[in-house]
Amino acid sequence: MEIISCRFFVDDRKTYFLLSIPVRNESKKKKFNVLDVTIMMQNYDKMIQEKAKRVFSVMGKRVSQEDVTRIKEAFEFAKVAHSDQKRKSGEPYIFHPIAVAHIVAEELMLGANPVIAAFLHDVVEDTDYTIGDIQERFGDDVAFLVRVVTKQEKENYEMSKQMDNYKQMLDSVQYDIRALLIKLADRLHNMRTLSSMPPHKQMKIAGETDYFYAPLANRLGLYGIKVELENLSLRYRCPQEYGEIKEMIRRDKELHEARLTAFTSKIREVMDKSGILCEVAVEYREPYSLWRKMRKTGMDFNHLTTRHFVEVVFPCDDVEQEKDMVLKIYARLTNVFREKPCGILNYIDSPKENGYQSFHVQLLSDCGCWEEVHISSERMVRHNQIGIVAEREESNIRRWVDRFRKVLKDMEFHMKDGGFIENVVTTFYNDDIMVFSPKGMAINLPKKATALDFAFEIHSKLGEYAYYAKINGQLTSVKTELHRGDVIEIFTDDNIKPKEDWQDIVVTYKAKRFLRSYFAKQEKPKYMHCPHCNPIPGEEVIGFVCSDGSITVHKRSCPRAIELASQQGDSIVSVEYEQEENILYPVSIQILAVDRYHLLSDIINCITNELLLSIDALTTKTTDSIVNCNISFGVHSFGELQAIISHISAINGVDEVRRV
Repeated sequence: MEIISCRFFVDDRKTYFLLSIPVRNESKKKKFNVLDVTIMMQNYDKMIQEKAKRVFSVMGKRVSQEDVTRIKEAFEFAKVAHSDQKRKSGEPYIFHPIAVAHIVAEELMLGANPVIAAFLHDVVEDTDYTIGDIQERFGDDVAFLVRVVTKQEKENYEMSKQMDNYKQMLDSVQYDIRALLIKLADRLHNMRTLSSMPPHKQMKIAGETDYFYAPLANRLGLYGIKVELENLSLRYRCPQEYGEIKEMIRRDKELHEARLTAFTSKIREVMDKSGILCEVAVEYREPYSLWRKMRKTGMDFNHLTTRHFVEVVFPCDDVEQEKDMVLKIYARLTNVFREKPCGILNYIDSPKENGYQSFHVQLLSDCGCWEEVHISSERMVRHNQIGIVAEREESNIRRWVDRFRKVLKDMEFHMKDGGFIENVVTTFYNDDIMVFSPKGMAINLPKKATALDFAFEIHSKLGEYAYYAKINGQLTSVKTELHRGDVIEIFTDDNIKPKEDWQDIVVTYKAKRFLRSYFAKQEKPKYMHCPHCNPIPGEEVIGFVCSDGSITVHKRSCPRAIELASQQGDSIVSVEYEQEENILYPVSIQILAVDRYHLLSDIINCITNELLLSIDALTTKTTDSIVNCNISFGVHSFGELQAIISHISAINGVDEVRRV
């Protein structure tokens, strides 16, 4: 039999082949036999019905018969609406809505209306049907869900079509989180079938997935979906790197199989002797996770210390008994294996922001290698995989929504400068650290948060007047980066004001929002000052108009001013560089003096007590009874600096005072 063409498509990770066969007829052109086409369409219909029945079967176990009927009606509606459409693979388009509905039903375990919305999620966007048609047929709730996951066509987008679509979905959380879950299911199936798309489309979809959808799944605690999205994204964005890491994982497994088998066998032996029922297995981290760690640390694959971990999972019917069982297993293991100092991470008492719970400990194997061991109950493992949908109680879902909404509310301020989505993504992907107040109040902050972030998280006034901090009892700057478990105490001063560089130090949106608002309200200085000559009001100065219209002030003797005058003479302007209230200008002076008892004390007393100025820096060196002292501080005017120099010059033993 001659075959003139062969097509294939991939669905649910199975490959199907369709053959085109020539037949004789009166026309000179070869064309499909009508019977062959009919057989192919009948096969498609059979596959469609079988896939849809899986959804009906899953939902029939947990919803009413009336809801099952509505779900079937939604399937038939979508089937008719998409009847003339094909996917890039050549298969009928209805395969996609069915697959999304199946993910929503089985993997996310949502109710009837989200499954109905999953069947209908592309109807409004891709056919002539409207939201009104959906609302009339299936009700307000389904219409709302479909509306949220439907990309809105606009003449002018606030950011871009993609970014506005992200924002539209996130806004829906103010009312309901189910729409986000439907969209994640939609994206998951698109990624599972991405091989049929051309390379540029693969890059676009994979890029969106890595940038937005995987972090979103991470924040919702949907670890299984997050991991699959990440790895599919890397596979299509960087297929060569993905393949190389897969091969390195395979070789690493072979290389260390005997060592890890011996280690896990010994753990099982310890558990069996203790009468503890559990499963012990080695879990290798996925290619994307290792790829991300290599990029973050600059290490190659062989030098990563976290390529795998050992999982100890035990059954437990009573949540109240889980921690006791974890500690029992931990005690038995550390009786046999040496524990790495400070090698414990207790995510049971202090879960991650996405709900992750487990007990991590590092143990020394008989081969002399530190092995990371995760001790978890079966419930913890299940919850870590499906996060927000693990518990069906309304109160649990509400807690997730409220926590998620709080994050978005903190970031909404940044929508004004176009940074909203970037900030959302950063927050969703950053691991959290839990720190504490002296009274034991736990605060979740993103990694790299500082004592200032902690202060603003407690109260804006505490951040505004933050002077210094104590971390674990040790005196430190408010700019100090925090680490998991730190205890922070913030000390304030009513005379302290936020400094501009604080905006570059803080990482939380609450802190950034306050500081940006604070500095936006401050009166802007009339002039910029040259950073090389640091002119002070009262000195002989000249101004130069910059390209943005601002004026930079230089001392007339500044080499930079002389250079500008010779090149851009038309930009010179006269300025009245007057003293501004509450603004200090940094200066440094050098003092040469003959050493004597109390000399330095007298100099400091002159500046701080007599002239009421704060010293920013002081260095002094005495050589053969000659003192060379450099002092930095702030002054209000050139006249004030002259007065300071005069006062210090009058101190006994001082020979010379000059501005540096």
